[in-house]
Amino acid sequence: MRVLLENVLRHAGNGVGSEDDVAYVASWKPRPDRGREVPFMPGRVILQDFTGVPAVVDLAAMRDAMVRLGGKPNRINPLVRTDLVIDHSVQVDFFGTTMAFRLNVEREMERNGERYALLRWAQQAFRNFSVVPPGTGIVHQVNLEYLAHVVMVEQRDGTAVAFPDSLVGTDSHTTMINGLGVMGWGVGGIEAEAVMLGQPYFMQLPEVVGMRLSGQLPEGATATDLVLTATQLLRKHGVVDKFVEFFGPGLSTLGLADRATIANMAPEYGATMGFFPVDAETLRYLERTGRPKELVQRVDRYCKAQQLFHGPGAPEPSYTDVIDLELGKVVPSLAGPRRPQDRVPLAEVKPSFRQVLPNLLPNSRRAVGEKDGARWAGEGGQSPATAVATAPGVAAAAECEYQGSRFQLSDGSVVIAAITSCTNTSNPSVMIGAGLLARNAVQRGLTRKPWVKTSMAPGSKVVTDYLTKSGLMQDLEALGFHVVGYGCTTCIGNSGPLAEPIATAIQEYNLVTVAVLSGNRNFEARIHPLVRANYLASPMLVVAYALAGRIDIDLTSEPLGTDAEGRPVTLKDIWPSPEKIRDAMASALKPHMFREEYASVFEGDEAWKSLPVPEAAGGRFAWDPQSTYVAEPPYFRDLPRRPAALADITGARVLTWLGDSVTTDHISPAGAIPKDSPAGRWLVEHGVKPVDFNTFGSRRGHHEVMMRGTFGNIRIKNKLVEPKEGNWSVHLPSGDVAGIYDVAARYGKEGVPLLVLAGKEYGTGSSRDWAAKGPALQGVKAV
Repeated sequence: MRVLLENVLRHAGNGVGSEDDVAYVASWKPRPDRGREVPFMPGRVILQDFTGVPAVVDLAAMRDAMVRLGGKPNRINPLVRTDLVIDHSVQVDFFGTTMAFRLNVEREMERNGERYALLRWAQQAFRNFSVVPPGTGIVHQVNLEYLAHVVMVEQRDGTAVAFPDSLVGTDSHTTMINGLGVMGWGVGGIEAEAVMLGQPYFMQLPEVVGMRLSGQLPEGATATDLVLTATQLLRKHGVVDKFVEFFGPGLSTLGLADRATIANMAPEYGATMGFFPVDAETLRYLERTGRPKELVQRVDRYCKAQQLFHGPGAPEPSYTDVIDLELGKVVPSLAGPRRPQDRVPLAEVKPSFRQVLPNLLPNSRRAVGEKDGARWAGEGGQSPATAVATAPGVAAAAECEYQGSRFQLSDGSVVIAAITSCTNTSNPSVMIGAGLLARNAVQRGLTRKPWVKTSMAPGSKVVTDYLTKSGLMQDLEALGFHVVGYGCTTCIGNSGPLAEPIATAIQEYNLVTVAVLSGNRNFEARIHPLVRANYLASPMLVVAYALAGRIDIDLTSEPLGTDAEGRPVTLKDIWPSPEKIRDAMASALKPHMFREEYASVFEGDEAWKSLPVPEAAGGRFAWDPQSTYVAEPPYFRDLPRRPAALADITGARVLTWLGDSVTTDHISPAGAIPKDSPAGRWLVEHGVKPVDFNTFGSRRGHHEVMMRGTFGNIRIKNKLVEPKEGNWSVHLPSGDVAGIYDVAARYGKEGVPLLVLAGKEYGTGSSRDWAAKGPALQGVKAV
């Protein structure tokens, strides 16, 4: 609250806030009055390309609107420093080879040239706007390792003024920077655009929940296990719309990277922010990541002078509530199969999966009939000839052949094992731990199972540097964990295609297969449309499950495999000790790596530099009417000088009737575009081959695609058409059942306004701008 108070105080009287706002924040109490908002003016805005491209499209359209209204287009400019990091577009098309990174980047540039040309234009056209080109890193890790200053400085009337770094970002995991003591969180693209144009972010004074940490993590437990435990506890307590601040004697035992992992998942435990105070470890991290000496000294002096520095003996702040977490009780864990808060201790994963398996089965394999309720129903009511017979609690299986190996694919088979996401790849301890575990596994003669698609997508090139220097990269590659790109990849659904024989077996026999990833979200259908169970885990456990090839195994007691002499090898046998991890970190991770990798962070490779810059007269963007990636949106085309008054909604129909926990992933998917979907058909009509569809996330700059993809999640459940699953609705009064977009379009032609009925937590998640724009373009007037 001190950081928020400083922000409101610094901006009071300059059109952003008032003395009353200052007094209101200064009078904060554990259960504040929720009836009033205060203006927060962030010092920075950070964007990623999926959500950043729509923001840039809107700014470009605003320049055109300025011309139509008789103004100067270059008056539309970010007034607040804005950084856009391109990280969301790379897909895992190629894997398991040292060529994977180069091939995936080439494919990324082929798919996204139109979008990237827009961003190249923006980089040159706008002031206070910079772009980190593709193939560099993940936005939150780049922010943590380079962009964030902790304490910023700007000139005011010839005087240098220091103040706390703060930001909003168009990605919910912007909170990762809270681990560095920087105030910030994710907002919708529309809100971010407002801040970019100099408008404050209005917020209610939050409750602040303190999580008191004590003790230290036991051997075998990682920061990933800690964050999954904290997520479960905080979700159970309830911290939605609240700040969480971590404190207590256990705080000093956590490295900065561990704190960043915990802060990253604030959206998963429901908080606006998961804040760690600046302390001695913050200063050490700034030094370790190659920050200038004068910056480290400034942070030290400023935070101590402003009483923002946490040191030994610091008094315990006042909190709305306090939750205790004993670090010594944290155990190795996974979270899944559908929600990040559903933590499962490693020893209980096997029985847990078998218990939830019936709920994961597709409708075609559900038990049928009162007398025959124990019988699985195969596809079309027939049991496939080559499928293994099944009964309740017994997995279905199918014979499969791939790359010269014959094997049985079944319920519980791990088909994706991905070391991915800034949540964990920003943490050297778990990345080096994964490398050491891989080394031990290779030395014992273990290999990954042939049906597992393995990949590694670090959040920055520094990760590759220290893994290479330590010699651990070759051990990871020996198990198939080659670098496939520097971006979000599997964590956001860009896992790429499964091998055709494996995908065919899953589809033909409706198998419940599994993805294990070191990410932060595992909502259904998010990771891959054919994978029904998704588990979050540390990079070390990701490697372990690639070796096991199954989720229904007790890794605390059952062997991963056998060595060359036929002896069983357990996870305990190859798990690296904390001392080994610390020694490898000390010898391989150096500050100069960060300075060298980030020295040219805004330049990009030759492919980026050679992109055209489509500029029209007056600094405007030259729209290509043939583009299926970028188009001028309709919101500003007929924009009047004064907005029209709101009108009543009359004669409306319900488009979707939804239950609880319908996230932005359900409303506006970011993953693959199905060929037979409205968006897929539109792309085909406009000359795009299915192989070139790319993803919804990459096409957020084109409203025609996005409005057709709205409510397009294949797992969404519309109660109007129960028991059908997927993006279906019913037109009234005709009673015709069709796709949600098609029904909406029919209502649109009839001039009928639409409503969405939804339960609790509708619209939670990231990318809220298209979760709002999409339904609006479909004709939805109220939710």
